[in-house]
Amino acid sequence: MKEMLEKRLAYLYSGELSSIIVFVPVSYLLNYAFPNLQLYSLYSFWVSFILLEFLLLQGTIYWYAKLKRLRNEKSAITPIKIVRLLHCSKSLNIVMIITAIVAFAFDFIKWYPSFPLGGLSIAFFIFIFAILEFINYFYIQLSYDNVSDIKNLLKSRKLKKSSLNKDFKRINKLEL
Repeated sequence: MKEMLEKRLAYLYSGELSSIIVFVPVSYLLNYAFPNLQLYSLYSFWVSFILLEFLLLQGTIYWYAKLKRLRNEKSAITPIKIVRLLHCSKSLNIVMIITAIVAFAFDFIKWYPSFPLGGLSIAFFIFIFAILEFINYFYIQLSYDNVSDIKNLLKSRKLKKSSLNKDFKRINKLEL
C-alpha cells in the first residue's frame, strides 16, 4: 500500500514540476512561431501564465512535501508549515485571478478595435486552465485519472474534496 501511495505522489509531484518546466519553452516557441498572435504583448497572457505557473508550483510543493514525509516518516500527512504556506498563497491566488480579469479588460481597451483574437483566445484558455487548477487544488478534486477514482465517482456521483482542502480542515481542527 505504501509503495502504491509513494508511486502516486511521485507521479503527481513530477507531473506538476514537468508542466512548470515545459510550459515556459512552449510559450516562447508559440510566440516565436506565430508572432501575429502577439502573445507577449498581452498583459492578460502574462498574468494568466504567471498565475498558472504559480499554481503549478504550489501543487509541486504540496505533492513533494507529502512524498518526502511518506519516505522519511512513513506518513503522508502534510506538514503543518506547508499547509499554512499554501493557505496564505490561496489569498494571493485570488488577487492574481482578479488581476488577470483586469488585465483582460485592459487588453480589450488597449487593442480596440483590432484585437489579436488568437492571442487573447490563448490567454483566455490559460486563464480558464488556471482557474480549474485553483479549484482542483483548493476546493474540489476535478482531476480523476485512475480507475478506482473514476469508479468511486460514478458510484457516489459526487466530486471529492481536494486533498489540500481536507488538510486545511485538519489544521483548523488542530488550532481550535
